[in-house]
Amino acid sequence: MTPVLQVEGLVKHYGGRQVLRGVDLAVAEHEVVALIGASGSGKSTLLRCIDLLDDIDDGRILLDGVDISDPRADTRRRRHKPGGSVAAQKSMAIVFQAFNLFPHMTALQNVALAPRVVHGLAAGEADDRAHELLARVGLADLAEVHPDRLSGGQQQRVAIARALAVRPRLLLLDEITSALDPELVGEVLAIVRELAHGGATILMATHEMGFAKQVADRVCFLDGGVLLESGPPEQVLGDPVEERTRQFLARVIAAGRLG
Repeated sequence: MTPVLQVEGLVKHYGGRQVLRGVDLAVAEHEVVALIGASGSGKSTLLRCIDLLDDIDDGRILLDGVDISDPRADTRRRRHKPGGSVAAQKSMAIVFQAFNLFPHMTALQNVALAPRVVHGLAAGEADDRAHELLARVGLADLAEVHPDRLSGGQQQRVAIARALAVRPRLLLLDEITSALDPELVGEVLAIVRELAHGGATILMATHEMGFAKQVADRVCFLDGGVLLESGPPEQVLGDPVEERTRQFLARVIAAGRLG
């Protein structure tokens, strides 16, 4: 079966620095893959390249077998503009560390915006979808509230609902709890856990090792832009093969973050 996502030999430079060094990665339908590694290891860059937010220098990115990284492909140009391919527009959505909500819009308006403006849904249908998704993330009663009246955890849940509003084939999560106070982390992770159990296809960069161990089907350790080790959570987190992975996890344990 063709993977939902296939990354082949991905290379990315920033200036003269090579950030990704030939990364190969596949994510199957309904699989949850956790990317772990130290700050600067390339996790966020990999997600940004997969979402076509950053150009790549070499390699390929395929969604359902289609090379979306080819600059000649219509998929790449259509993905971010109205009237483009429905399949391309629905293929991916990303949630960042920062919430990136529009401050002048209510939670409902933030979630309904992309389905209405980008995908051409009627306003009523977009609002109905937004109400449904806000209820799904536990914010049904805050639909008319603006972001500055929401907690960090609530804002991040709105951001997740906004990503889900485009019905993505692949959900990318970039350290989505990093900007949250510790007491708010659990409410956001609970939503991701529910999505995972519901069969969503997810690629997430995370520093929450205990959560990765509970939810992920596979854990991938990045180090210096190289995917150094990949396997089931119990193997990578409990009995890693690579010495560099063991060193990283020893620091995580010392910081009390393995869980």
